[in-house]
Amino acid sequence: MSRINLLPWRAERRKQRQQEFYVMLGMSALIAALLSFFIIGYYNAQISGQNDRNAFLQGEIAKVQKQIDEIKLLDEKKGRLLARKKVIEELQVNRYQMVHLFDSLVRTIPDGVVLTGIKQEGEQLTLEGRSQSNARVATYMRNLESSGWMTNPEVNVIEAKDADKALVIPSSNNVVLPYAFTLQVKLANPNAPKEGDVAAPGAAPAPAAPAAPATPPANATGGAAS
Repeated sequence: MSRINLLPWRAERRKQRQQEFYVMLGMSALIAALLSFFIIGYYNAQISGQNDRNAFLQGEIAKVQKQIDEIKLLDEKKGRLLARKKVIEELQVNRYQMVHLFDSLVRTIPDGVVLTGIKQEGEQLTLEGRSQSNARVATYMRNLESSGWMTNPEVNVIEAKDADKALVIPSSNNVVLPYAFTLQVKLANPNAPKEGDVAAPGAAPAPAAPAAPATPPANATGGAAS
């Protein structure tokens, strides 16, 4: 005996398919939500890690900047100490300069020349005096150049005075000095370290041997007049 299904099976099947579709749609949404959660979590972890690394780098940069500031302070202190050291070395080098200078002034004066005035401006020394002749002044200039403590002698003025204005030295058989002269010399220090030389700290400069004058040194009347 054959059976005939008179129920609306198409509607049932359509309803079943709709249920299957909704289930698949829900599972897809759930999978998409889980996938989004994991992706967002991964990138949040990456961002957090990068922020931690940035914070670490900022801390290290701050430490380096502090060290740089300390180095700058040390450089400033070093500069001040080097400046003091340079001043001390210059004082040490020039310690005996004036002693040798006056000794050289006495040793280099030839006969027939006297000094009447000395003036110093920095490293420039102006010498005023009287001489018996122009040749005596030239000899004096050569002696100054060879002394080692004075260089570049230059004559500013040399003139013959009238007979009534000529300087006479009674103690030297009335020697007449008719010529008045003015010389300028530059002070030098043969003990000063040359460029590139390294002097031992605290070492005193060795005294330079006085240069022998080109002519015999002056007698008592040939010294520098105060």
